[in-house]
Amino acid sequence: MLYLKNLTYHPPASSTAILKSIDLELAPQQLGLIIGPSGSGKSTLLEILSGLVSPTAGGVCWGTQELLPENLQELAGLVFQFPERHFCGGTILEELRLGHPELGSERVKQALSDVGLENLPLHTPPQVLSGGQQRRLAVSVQLIRQPALLLLDEPTAGLDWSMRRQLVNLLSQLKQHRTLLIVTHDAGDLLAIADRCWTIQHGELYPTNGLAIEPHRVA
Repeated sequence: MLYLKNLTYHPPASSTAILKSIDLELAPQQLGLIIGPSGSGKSTLLEILSGLVSPTAGGVCWGTQELLPENLQELAGLVFQFPERHFCGGTILEELRLGHPELGSERVKQALSDVGLENLPLHTPPQVLSGGQQRRLAVSVQLIRQPALLLLDEPTAGLDWSMRRQLVNLLSQLKQHRTLLIVTHDAGDLLAIADRCWTIQHGELYPTNGLAIEPHRVA
């Protein structure tokens, strides 16, 4: 169970807090969806949950254990917005083995199979994949680490309708084995698979059932 308790982030250079007393609960095998415009603090929240940024106040708990940033780095995997811009490997195999040179062929095949990319040749450069394939590869890179908490920043941004549907179907399958938390400005098809929904405005988080949010479909 993921708990955020009075989580606040107020960097010294900012006149106002970016995140203000955030409270959140998300159970195992649930998908949480946070919806908000650009600049609302949603990406900063994921950076805190992945251990990249330390909160100013409040805490993050997994079950009864309060977690430090180094604990969160082990617990969570973060898929950045437009993760294809962050690929470093020259091939799919190199990308998957970054930080994991000992990774065997069976584990590589399983990681690709988990995201529906098992038929791609391992020598394929990530940059030549379609947008949807690149997003799925980015998810696979995180799944290699076997995180209990998978965080995704705008996972459907820039994808056409068909690619969005493929990715949404994948995320629906992944939540059967782990906790997922997604932030987005455009809920769209993600609403149908979300177990919990919140909106975020000016760093403040509000629970919602999602019904009041008009789905927006990308053509």
